[in-house]
Order: sequence, then C-alpha cells, then structure tokens
Amino acid sequence: MNIQLEKMKQNQERERRKRLAEEKHKEWVQKKREEERRERKRKLSKEMAEKATRELEKMQLQEKADVKYKEWLKKKRAEEAEKKKKEMEKEKEREAELQEKRTRSEKIFKEWLQNARNKPQPALNGYGLPHGKSTGLY
Repeated sequence: MNIQLEKMKQNQERERRKRLAEEKHKEWVQKKREEERRERKRKLSKEMAEKATRELEKMQLQEKADVKYKEWLKKKRAEEAEKKKKEMEKEKEREAELQEKRTRSEKIFKEWLQNARNKPQPALNGYGLPHGKSTGLY
C-alpha cells in the first residue's frame, strides 16, 4: 500500500512537473512571439520612417529643380524678348533708311526732271550733216 501510495505521489509529482514545464514552455513561446511581433513592428515603423524621409528628400529635390527650371525659363523668355525688341528696332531703322533713300531718290528725280525740261533740245542735224548722218565721205 505504501509502495502504491508512493508511486501515486511520484506520478502526481511527474504530472505536476510536466504541467509546469508545459506552462513555462507556453509562456516562453508566447513571450517569443510577442517579442518577434514587436521586432517586426519596430522594423516596419523604421522602414516607413526611412521611406517617408526619402519621399520628403525627393519632393524637396523636385521642388528645387522646378524652381531652377522656372528661373531658367524666365531668363530665357527675357532674353528672347530682348532679342525680339532689338530685331524690331533694327527693322525700324532699316525701314527709316529705306524711306529716307526713297525720299532722296524722288527729290533727285524731280530735280533731274525739272532740269531736263529746262535743258535746250539738241539739234536734229548734228554737225551740220543732212539728217545727222554722214554722206559717205570723211
């Protein structure tokens, strides 16, 4: 009877230890899972922060590029406007010169016309020859 009682106690003790070991194992597994979950969460948040930082840098770089492009475009348009203005001025000067040349030409032509009217007409029979032609003898 004592031996049976002793065996029963040993079995109960073994069962109790087995349950304790299982509980400790479950706790350890649960802690490990919790730790892994926290680690994944931390990595994910770190990656998200890095991604946000990269996006922010990319946006800042894009804004800087846009500003530089707008400045360049403004400068280019100003240069083109200046060039166009100079071309217009040259065209006006050319037109003015042409107009002045025409005016001068008309004035000279009128003077010539006036002088041509007042000039005496040449003699029809030049050099005293009949009909202005020589008769064959020199």
